[in-house]
Amino acid sequence: MSRYTGPTSKINRRFGQNIFPTSKAEERKPYGPGIHGPTKRRKVSEYGTGLNEKQKLRFTYGLNEKQFRLTFARAKRLGGVTGENFLRLLHTRLDNVVYLLGLARTRRAARQFVGHGHVFVNGHKVDISSYTVVPGDEIVVRDRTSSKQLATRGTEENQYRAVPAWLSMANDTLKGIVNRQPAAEELPTEINIQLIVEFYSR
Repeated sequence: MSRYTGPTSKINRRFGQNIFPTSKAEERKPYGPGIHGPTKRRKVSEYGTGLNEKQKLRFTYGLNEKQFRLTFARAKRLGGVTGENFLRLLHTRLDNVVYLLGLARTRRAARQFVGHGHVFVNGHKVDISSYTVVPGDEIVVRDRTSSKQLATRGTEENQYRAVPAWLSMANDTLKGIVNRQPAAEELPTEINIQLIVEFYSR
């Protein structure tokens, strides 16, 4: 399955939560998408519940099915708690870190920001969104006017969104630092990760 590029409001309405930024369409239609959205009350199977949780997490981080499955396989090989490893791998992707630092308004915008070469990690240009950051990494906006303008706009739009404690951000120099790995309680809690682990263990 390729990366989703369709209407984001339909995804929010489908899962009943704000995976993407909200729109007025959701206010007008506060029910599931489709012609039977307002009335359909379909019972979801155990398989369907696990699939929904998997899709919610996949859409949140913007991965296609192959990327998502390979990341899960990598998490299993790490040892320890697979679900926690999986969330941590997703959460420490470079595009997600750029988003959490406030350099972009959405994860989609952060992915584009990284892909267009606006980000340096430890002094080297990195344009791979899936790059995994580690403690001690320095994420700096490229020293170009266009790059700094985009980043400054992002920090202004996100000035009221707090940067997580495992990261630190200096808005004046547009430099972020990875202080440590995110703790278990700092990982997303709105997803039932155990259902996803069971889904892939079938």
